[in-house]
Amino acid sequence: MTLTEFRARAVEAFGDLRADHLVRSHHLAAFGGRTADEAIDAGASVKQVWSELCSEFDVPDSLR
Repeated sequence: MTLTEFRARAVEAFGDLRADHLVRSHHLAAFGGRTADEAIDAGASVKQVWSELCSEFDVPDSLR
């Protein structure tokens, strides 16, 4: 998964404004409290970050 795909899926799952906010401010437990942006910047797999974000927000399988 590319970062562009990650951003597009986030918008599809959460809406434009909420997606941007979640990626920048929601702290993911699986990444030691880092936000999605911070985890990706630190070298985490974009796909893994997306998976954790989906898990924390119960995103339906059809949008994962």
